[in-house]
Amino acid sequence: MATTIKTASLYQFLFAICLVIPYFNIYELTFVVWSMSALITLQKNYSLSILKQLACFAAILLIAVVVMFFKDHQTYFIIRDFTYVVKPVFGLLIGYQLCKKFPGRAFQTIIYIALFIAAYHFFLIATGILLFKTLTVNDLRFYAGYFSDFEVYALIILVFHKKFGLKFSRKKTLLYTVIITISTFMYLARTNFIQFVILFMALKGYFEVNRRLITVLITFITVTAIGYSAILYINPKRNGAGIEAFLYKIKVAPIEPFKTKINRENWKDLNDNYRSYENIMTTRQVSRDGFYSILFGQGLGSQVDLKQKIWLGDMELRYISILHNGFMTVFLKSGLLGVFFLLMSIFLLFRLQKTDVPIIQQINYLMVGSGLFLFVSYWVFMGYYFVADTKAIVIGFLICYRELVLKNDAKLLQND
Repeated sequence: MATTIKTASLYQFLFAICLVIPYFNIYELTFVVWSMSALITLQKNYSLSILKQLACFAAILLIAVVVMFFKDHQTYFIIRDFTYVVKPVFGLLIGYQLCKKFPGRAFQTIIYIALFIAAYHFFLIATGILLFKTLTVNDLRFYAGYFSDFEVYALIILVFHKKFGLKFSRKKTLLYTVIITISTFMYLARTNFIQFVILFMALKGYFEVNRRLITVLITFITVTAIGYSAILYINPKRNGAGIEAFLYKIKVAPIEPFKTKINRENWKDLNDNYRSYENIMTTRQVSRDGFYSILFGQGLGSQVDLKQKIWLGDMELRYISILHNGFMTVFLKSGLLGVFFLLMSIFLLFRLQKTDVPIIQQINYLMVGSGLFLFVSYWVFMGYYFVADTKAIVIGFLICYRELVLKNDAKLLQND
């Protein structure tokens, strides 16, 4: 029994490492840890649900690899693209394989890891303010991180702790909720706010098609419209300090990803709508190569010519191989066929068999919410393909846990 507990603890530690490593923002390290963790925990048997997910991302990778042989791309960018495109496969495998090692402590482990990440986030914030004299929102996010989807998942699980069988005391639950809430808020990430709202509504059952759904949607749209109108009335400025800078990002958010005409000679227009500019240049470049390029993409190693050098992070680049938009990145590498498989991987999250087991119902709701949020995540921040993203691990974890509960008694799992 003691040996079993020690073994489970080792796998929990490995799981924690896989989730924490991306927050150091060193992708080479993330790739090494994820690939090794996925390979050393490989299993003989996998369910149809996880195999369908893996098949979608394997198909995207396979298309990009095949097309690569008909192109003359640089070896460095081919290898670099491979590590990005294979990332969701490793993430799903890690989550699925490791969940089987400590099912009784599944959600508790997620909370403890999120607390560690929150503590690290607070450390980065303090470092940015005290050492680098960071005062603006943009600079603070540069030093402390741009978002944390994993902490939002942990926060949602804490909010609905009874439904997920968490056995923390009332004081611990409140303390953990406050810590992770503050950390999540301090990212000042629009996508995290959207993620929390979507997951919260999902776990409330608001995405089941009924009269309540219609009422909620009308209310949500009305409140959003009023709130956005208020922000437009306030008219926050680009270079405003503190919360004004955050409100400015909200003001330009609805237009930024969808604008079709951008004056690249106007730096303000280009900066405010840069994601759209990437999409426009990608669409033009792929379309110029004809029907087969549109259908199958331009393969691993392909790059988009931005027609001018642009500062991205700490680098000035004209050619980019990875875009902000996950759908467009897949379109560049694997064409419309690749985008089809990417969309299929999302739709599969909606097609989970209904059950009367309460915790399975909550996981189903969480998966539906995750699927809805992935549309936003892929469009704004590359989804699974982003270097610091860990959602693939979470989804693989939830798929496995759901199957374990279906095969075993839910109480037995929680008492492991």
